[in-house]
Amino acid sequence: MKKYFSGVIILALLTMLVTACSGDNSGNSASPSDASSDASQTSGQPKDGGNLIIGVAADPVILNPNYAGDRVSLTIDQALFAPLFQVNNGKKTFYLADSLEPSADKLTYTLKLKSGLTWHDGEKLTADDVVFTIDKILDEKQNSMLRSNFIINGKPIKAVKVDDTTVEFKLPQVSPAFEATLVQVSPIPKHIFEHEADIEKSPKNNTPVGSGPFKFKEYKTGEYVTLERFDNYFGGKPHLDSITYRISKDANAANLALQNGEINIKYVDPQDAATIESTGNFEMKNYSEGRLSYMIFNENSDTGLLAKKEVREALSYALNREEMIQVTYMSPDYADPAKSFVTPDGLYHDNNVTTYDNNVDKAKELLQANGVTGKKLRFIITSGNKAQEAIALYVQQKLKEVGVDVEIKSMDASAFNDKFTDPKATDFELTVGGYIMGFDPDAYSILFTTGSDSNYAHYSNKEVDQLFQQGASEGDDAKRGEIYKKLQETIASDAVIYPIAYTKTIVAVDKRFGGLDEAVLKPVVIFEDPSKLYMK
Repeated sequence: MKKYFSGVIILALLTMLVTACSGDNSGNSASPSDASSDASQTSGQPKDGGNLIIGVAADPVILNPNYAGDRVSLTIDQALFAPLFQVNNGKKTFYLADSLEPSADKLTYTLKLKSGLTWHDGEKLTADDVVFTIDKILDEKQNSMLRSNFIINGKPIKAVKVDDTTVEFKLPQVSPAFEATLVQVSPIPKHIFEHEADIEKSPKNNTPVGSGPFKFKEYKTGEYVTLERFDNYFGGKPHLDSITYRISKDANAANLALQNGEINIKYVDPQDAATIESTGNFEMKNYSEGRLSYMIFNENSDTGLLAKKEVREALSYALNREEMIQVTYMSPDYADPAKSFVTPDGLYHDNNVTTYDNNVDKAKELLQANGVTGKKLRFIITSGNKAQEAIALYVQQKLKEVGVDVEIKSMDASAFNDKFTDPKATDFELTVGGYIMGFDPDAYSILFTTGSDSNYAHYSNKEVDQLFQQGASEGDDAKRGEIYKKLQETIASDAVIYPIAYTKTIVAVDKRFGGLDEAVLKPVVIFEDPSKLYMK
């Protein structure tokens, strides 16, 4: 997806993620000798060497940025594949690219790459790789989740090589969302994939060749993925020798490993934050990811119950958003009540939309009228995910009070992701998702337009489809804002999802590691530039 679905959505994967930037990427300090290491530490300078272990909750789905949509794959890809650029508050930090300039009519964007770029295998990274990447994203046979973002009103954006370091992007019409689309792109190597008929299923993804600060070393399914330093990284040789992503599907076991020093960095649930912090060994980093936590109504379930708007309304009426936040996130410090599908960091966010909740009598009335009273709904969640477990138990209790039974089905993270993203899965009615889509609301189209691979609710509304098309191409900011406000109200009124909260992320970082500010905390992938991390 241009997506991250924590349950998974990220759609957009990353998606369109725009994040804080600090410093430049021109290089790091030279490696000190063993004799000078202590001096460099006491002087506040980064020390080279050392290994970092990051705890992750599942195996990666695919190590290829054209297809990665889950948090684990995206996190590893961030170290393996360098982006063209990143954006925060309208300011770009360039990585593989040196510049991006629009023409006066905003129908052509000229991208200049840095000179001397190389892939991990030593081959040159040039404009050919960028054009190849865009062409493969656009190729329907390749099934990239990013494809719809490069189509404007049915016409594709074209990438044209000018010379080895210059690419022109030709737009069929003005698109205010184009830069938010391009920020998602991390090129893949043409010389590796040009003869692959199906890139997504290619075995070459199992030993990825990237351009980021760390290169692939080893992957043992269910155990770990290890990356080693890429000395020729264009941003300067990374400080760490390696990063290992330790796969720990049991959250309690992972927390114990964190406290024992076997894991150095890990996401922490609000329920566990105080315990981890009390050890005194970790910096607790709390930050907003621009993330929505929400409950999904699967309109495609084999019972057909949730295809009715009135049933979705009834289930929503049975719930209390504030109660759910307290039960799930322990404190309003970690979550704000959500009503809109657009997160507060997004353009045109409007939380003043229709909501169905806190009306038990109305819930019972609608359930009875639609023949749902006494029925059973199946709720799938990831085992060990404390937030999902808390939400499911709360929903089970509240729906029981209005005459509906809920069967909770727990599965490991990999099985859950497969079920969640399977368009043919009909054996559940409810689940929990979380997505981070970035600042431009065009990104959300993949979640709500008819037939989209990332439309996990299987929702269809022709008016919504048309509004998303209009919003993507409307150049007048005021008119564009009205389109997206109407979209927010329409989707809220249709009770497509039950928005729960705009959540904050808690990351525990071993105090033995530094460079956190320079590496830049980033939604989904933890750090924007892991080359800046070092062991003190």
